[in-house]
Amino acid sequence: MQHARSDRTDLICVAVVVGAHGVRGGLKLRCFTEDPADAGAYGPLLDEAGQRLFEIRVTGTVKDGVIARAEGIDDRDAAQKLRGQRLFVPRARLPEPEADAFYRADVIDLEVTDEAGRRLGRVTGLEDFGAGDVLVFAGTDGGETMVPFTRAHIPVVDLEGGRIVVADLFDAESGEALIGPEHRP
Repeated sequence: MQHARSDRTDLICVAVVVGAHGVRGGLKLRCFTEDPADAGAYGPLLDEAGQRLFEIRVTGTVKDGVIARAEGIDDRDAAQKLRGQRLFVPRARLPEPEADAFYRADVIDLEVTDEAGRRLGRVTGLEDFGAGDVLVFAGTDGGETMVPFTRAHIPVVDLEGGRIVVADLFDAESGEALIGPEHRP
């Protein structure tokens, strides 16, 4: 799913190692590419520091990702040591996002405002718990807020302006504001 800001990162996370698969060094990957099988399609992947190369070959699919082989990872212990390793590709190897689309990395650290322009915080992450993407932001009050990443909840993603607008949300039963001017003192 994103960076047009001048401070954007040059590495985009395309997968994370979630565990070993089998005894011969297979890796189970959770992929962030539109098609999970494309995780190895962009050439060698890098660690976050851009120092270690991973030559990935996707060999199969599983419920929440793919099974892959990495050059030099030949047994279960070596594969298990990579658990949690995020795998990156240089942005230059990726296609430009389509209109009204972006890479996940592009929204991290954007300012979050309400519809009236009041600052609510900064984006700290995007999560997918199975029912769709969820925007996570650290509020100006120090708390963390999660909002469904849908057009109804997030009507504006302004990469050039460095901000995301969150719609004022209300509790369906009580009518109490969950986010927005009515929620703050």
